[in-house]
Amino acid sequence: MSTHDRAQDQREDDGRPIRVMVVDDHPMWRDAVARDLAEAGFDVVATAGDGPGAVRRAGAVDPDVLVLDLNLPGMPGVQVCKKLVGAAPGLRVLVLSASGEHADVLEAVKSGATGYLLKSASTQELIEAVRSTAAGDPVFTPGLAGLVLGEYRRLASDPAPAAPDEPKVPQLTDRETEVLRLVAKGLSYKQIAERLVISHRTVQNHVQNTLGKLQLHNRVELVRYAIESGLDDV
Repeated sequence: MSTHDRAQDQREDDGRPIRVMVVDDHPMWRDAVARDLAEAGFDVVATAGDGPGAVRRAGAVDPDVLVLDLNLPGMPGVQVCKKLVGAAPGLRVLVLSASGEHADVLEAVKSGATGYLLKSASTQELIEAVRSTAAGDPVFTPGLAGLVLGEYRRLASDPAPAAPDEPKVPQLTDRETEVLRLVAKGLSYKQIAERLVISHRTVQNHVQNTLGKLQLHNRVELVRYAIESGLDDV
């Protein structure tokens, strides 16, 4: 496949290349990842080697996907993720880390990361992971997805207490509820689109509408809500 053909594959629905920023404190690794992604057709808009620099540059260049290491000087990667996703909920974060420790994985997901890939992954696996992350689909190194779903269930078994004056939850449409149920079962947006015979963008729109109605901020909170509501058992 030529560079041009690969570039055609790395585009969002509006036709523009997926904008990626790479954050890692090892210059050679950072440059290699950025080069591989650029050669695959992504638009690498910036790189950074420390936490504070990552926050500043990401705010300036507005990437679609942040490829983020956890071990950063100045500010931990999970804190970078939390700050940036909090400021721009549409940002997708793919953690690329040498650590497969369960605590690191769970902390990254709780901070708003969409996926978690080990640095032992191949270049092709990284390219596919960035593409999936840009689409909002969760990506995990094999063996880690079950861990994350287990944590969702643990959180759901110990829900946060509701505020006394908490307003009634807005009513979801039948289709929004159906999409939410499939999200809770761990299906990717692409799989949901195929299951319901609708477009990937329509699935994304339903998820965004549901997040807005429920006043939730990310997929972690959405899955927790779905499991608390028993939708994953339907």
